[in-house]
Amino acid sequence: MSKIVIVYASLTGNTEEMAELIAEGIRSTGATADLKMVEDSNAVLLQEYDAYLLGAYTWGDGEIPDEFEDFLDEMKELDLQGTRSAVFGSGDTAYHLYCGAVDELEEQLKEFGALVVQEGLKVEFGPSAEEKVSCREFGANFAKSLEGLHQA
Repeated sequence: MSKIVIVYASLTGNTEEMAELIAEGIRSTGATADLKMVEDSNAVLLQEYDAYLLGAYTWGDGEIPDEFEDFLDEMKELDLQGTRSAVFGSGDTAYHLYCGAVDELEEQLKEFGALVVQEGLKVEFGPSAEEKVSCREFGANFAKSLEGLHQA
């Protein structure tokens, strides 16, 4: 059974709702999922888990929220080579870069040597009924991608 942490930043509650739904999907597979707000977290906690998900709203012209800056700086100091991860977030299609923070976080993870095991999940504003299902599936698929890693 995999132990997964979801670290997220949420300004209006949309990304937090996504995180909670993704956690439901993870738990539906029998894996454990812990939710942590990025401003209350230190990147060292990632080493306590089998895998991790990062979630962020997109700020300004497609930037990662300021709350993630310290966390990303701390991640640079860790050996994340081969760690399994994925990214999700909320945004607004009215902006030039829709959910740019999701794309930027994926790039950062790859630079740190992490394996981004599935395409980032992007939702405009808060998740619709259909997108709520997608969030749960995103979590379940992520957890299923880890199955068999602990067997030797």
